[in-house]
Amino acid sequence: MSILACPVCKGPLELTAEQEEGNEIVKGTLRCPRCNEDYPIVDAIPNLLPPELRR
Repeated sequence: MSILACPVCKGPLELTAEQEEGNEIVKGTLRCPRCNEDYPIVDAIPNLLPPELRR
């Protein structure tokens, strides 16, 4: 987590885990409190594309 940053503002991200398997987050969200943007984690892969590229 310490190496991950918001792709827009480079701020820290907050993790919310919805599903875990061992030490791995399978489903959840990374949230940037500065940008108010959520980045989904699906199948243990975080999607850190900027919002305009995800939609």
